Amino acid sequence: MSIQSLSGIRVLDLSRVLAGPFCTQMLGDLGAEIIKVERPDSADQKGGDDTRTWGPPYMNGKDGQPTGESAYYLSCNRNKKSIAVDITSAAGQEIIHGLIAQSDVLIENFKVSGLEKYGLGYAQIKDRYPSLVYCAISGFGQNGPMATEPGYDFLAQGMAGLMASTGAAGGEPMKVGVALSDIMTGMNAAIGILSALRHRDQTGGKDVGEGQMVDVALTDCTLASLTNLAQYYLTSGQVAPRLGNAHSAIVPYQAFEAADGHIVIAIGNDSQFKRFSDFLEQDWAQDVRFKTNSARVAHRDVLVAMIVEIMGQRSVKDWIAQLEAINVPCGPVNTMDQVFEMEQIKARNMKIEMEHPLSPAPISLVGSPIKMSETPVQYKNAPPVCGQHTEFILRELLGQSDDDITRLCESGVVQID
Repeated sequence: MSIQSLSGIRVLDLSRVLAGPFCTQMLGDLGAEIIKVERPDSADQKGGDDTRTWGPPYMNGKDGQPTGESAYYLSCNRNKKSIAVDITSAAGQEIIHGLIAQSDVLIENFKVSGLEKYGLGYAQIKDRYPSLVYCAISGFGQNGPMATEPGYDFLAQGMAGLMASTGAAGGEPMKVGVALSDIMTGMNAAIGILSALRHRDQTGGKDVGEGQMVDVALTDCTLASLTNLAQYYLTSGQVAPRLGNAHSAIVPYQAFEAADGHIVIAIGNDSQFKRFSDFLEQDWAQDVRFKTNSARVAHRDVLVAMIVEIMGQRSVKDWIAQLEAINVPCGPVNTMDQVFEMEQIKARNMKIEMEHPLSPAPISLVGSPIKMSETPVQYKNAPPVCGQHTEFILRELLGQSDDDITRLCESGVVQID
């Protein structure tokens, strides 16, 4: 295997659920060593990342019965090692400090100031570990009147404008079908971490370089992701209308119902529109109401109504074959089973297989979208069982003896799978 771009970088991952784990999976795919810190089991609560139990569906075990590993958890936790340690205990905090001393990055998504009661807040440890990149993910950021409020993807989608921009015209606001605020926050966290590591290297490197806090918030990332819709308001003073599958500034650029399903037509310029209208044997491209995109936006309702009448006359497959032949951008609206049957998706290796200790056969996972020519993504470890690597980490990284490990296990500070 080739050396990866993030080989030699160790990330101590105190995050859970989605935004943080999505970030660290990206970093792990690129070669960073990810140490995932999870809660041990307790008398009244099963340990591990909360999402382990967010099912069904669950991965089936060797006996054919569902395990405790949910599809949700499996989606964002490969290429990690899991250590189950109670960070609320003094002994657990000592373990965490031992791991911080050997790490380049710490990432967490506790409530703002939530780690301070364990002595692990950024202000508490930055002088002790001056080269550490400390990434804090929160709902609203480290400052401001809402900083200490808990943050959730659904709230961020609603509060930062995404829901108001999504859904049918005249209908109710609609969240996106996936926790997109979490995903975008995870991506921005990864970018911030990589930028901070670059700065550390430029200021002296791993041992003496300058670390810093990377502060990313779900609301900030959601708002920033609205790009042109947010700028629509800042430029015009008007709120862009909610248009369902249509576009606020391009027409026709939406989904249409064909005879047997839906098709997306994405016409981005006037020459494409002329080819489209000529193919439909219409004179729309010569009509002053439709000749330019600005005119089409102004007369959206008239034009779209005429297109709707025509689109229902043919099948999705027929439309796509004919429109692709004249270079009019279009595509089907696929369900997930259809997505993974696409030859393009197969060619891009967007479905991968990995061995898992609880599964009798390799499990299928979504592949990384990052393709690199010289330092490609590698899939080394399936999403770990909670505490799967506790003993390895204690022994190999922290130099704990058999007696030390036994004592920690018996006291409930750590858990070994």
